[in-house]
Amino acid sequence: MAVLKEYRGHIRNWAELCEELGVSAALAPKEREKALIIAAYDKWGKDIADHLYGMFAFAIEDGEKLFCVRDHFGTKPFYYYVTKDGRLLYGTYIKNILEGEGFEKKLNPKSLQLYMTLTYVAGEETFFEGVKKLMPGHYLEFENGRLKITRYWTPTFKPDESKSLEDWADEIHNTLQSIMPQVKLPEETAESFLSGGVDSSYVLAMSDAQMTDSCGYDDERFDESPLAKKTADLLGRQNSRCLITPQMYFDAVPYVMKNMEQPLGDASAIVFAIACKETAKHTKLCYSGEGSDEFFGGYNMYRNAERYGDNLKTFYVGNTNIMKEDEKKVLLKNYVDGVLPIDLVKHIYDETEGLDPLTKMSDVDIQIWLEGDIYLNVDKMSEAAGLEIRMPLTDRRIFDIASRMPSRFKVNDEQNKVAFRTAAAKVLPEEIALRKKLGFIVPIRIWMADDNYNASVRELLFSDIAEKFFNMDEVGKIWDDYKGGNSDLWRKIWTIYTFLVWYKEYFE
Repeated sequence: MAVLKEYRGHIRNWAELCEELGVSAALAPKEREKALIIAAYDKWGKDIADHLYGMFAFAIEDGEKLFCVRDHFGTKPFYYYVTKDGRLLYGTYIKNILEGEGFEKKLNPKSLQLYMTLTYVAGEETFFEGVKKLMPGHYLEFENGRLKITRYWTPTFKPDESKSLEDWADEIHNTLQSIMPQVKLPEETAESFLSGGVDSSYVLAMSDAQMTDSCGYDDERFDESPLAKKTADLLGRQNSRCLITPQMYFDAVPYVMKNMEQPLGDASAIVFAIACKETAKHTKLCYSGEGSDEFFGGYNMYRNAERYGDNLKTFYVGNTNIMKEDEKKVLLKNYVDGVLPIDLVKHIYDETEGLDPLTKMSDVDIQIWLEGDIYLNVDKMSEAAGLEIRMPLTDRRIFDIASRMPSRFKVNDEQNKVAFRTAAAKVLPEEIALRKKLGFIVPIRIWMADDNYNASVRELLFSDIAEKFFNMDEVGKIWDDYKGGNSDLWRKIWTIYTFLVWYKEYFE
């Protein structure tokens, strides 16, 4: 008899599954989902994920066999480790593995070298030697000491030239309209994260959330919260604003790196963590707008795709590329030749051979960046705060539209996310739907240069811990240049610092 050993997530099409599989819809939600997963496994076996919509990672014990699955996009994490005596430790948290019998804690030295470029942990390796990620769209089987990993889903793109811009916008809108009732139960009450951008605004407009949650700063150059408040007012919703101060931000870094379980050099992760803690004070469920940028061409750099052409496969490793190899050779004490970020994405370029440059860029970000940065951040920080986040735009049915949409409906000379914005304009004023993408801005480049706030950064940057990994003269040069006015260097410093904070939490 199959037994569910581990599960985190939310199954959206539970009502249809209950009817098809004979599971009582009257069960409590979490018990119902667990019963559904076992019933679905009993019926479909290894093909179970093909029948599920939503966010999930789970492990099923079926006699002598263990069967583990991670959802198509990797919205929920799953890790595993084979001990020396051939047992499998596994879970949706690394901490469960660290506490397991037979685990030997060692730093994976290759991960730092990749991290210095990407600012997040990409691919199946982690910072812990031997601990691996089950990648999105994969399942794992373990039986009699034998481990087998199988890929069950690959993003595929087949442009359909038969539709107009309005056709695509209608399909996006109608599909999201059908998904939204599945994202939460009628008896649940959800709030909605809201920035100044179109994604969160569209999700809000399509939802029944009455309260929105935003972050802001005293420095109005970086503060999107007035735009969020304006959007909430226009849609007749309330808005709660969390003011983030520099001290609050820096104080949160150890908490974030501890709960992230891996270093993450995305400066917005700290803001998101604070937002989750504040929001959890008045709700346990919140919507968020992740996914559409990668699916529908949301990043400004995508507008350079045609110019990059076939050269993409020589350098484009995803949304971030902070340090080149020659920089890392000088900075790292133990640089290893042949450990290259581009190797993480070669298989993606093979899969997209013959497709246009924008599709190639998007697919790299869907498979690498979303899993390693965005979804990791959403999952870990919400869980740490006791908040459940659901992302309506991250759905196979939404991706299916993007996979068929020609790139000219995603990006043109004037605009990004063209069709998506056209869809959003059905329920949003044009000034919001067509508003230029600002990104999740954090004033860290200014704050970190201020000696009133950067003591913790300086202390770790020039510590004995840092000396284990970095040539300190080179660290000093980067810091002095940054403090001397080259604010563009903040990302390199932040990447080094976040690794050191994480290392101190787990190895000191």
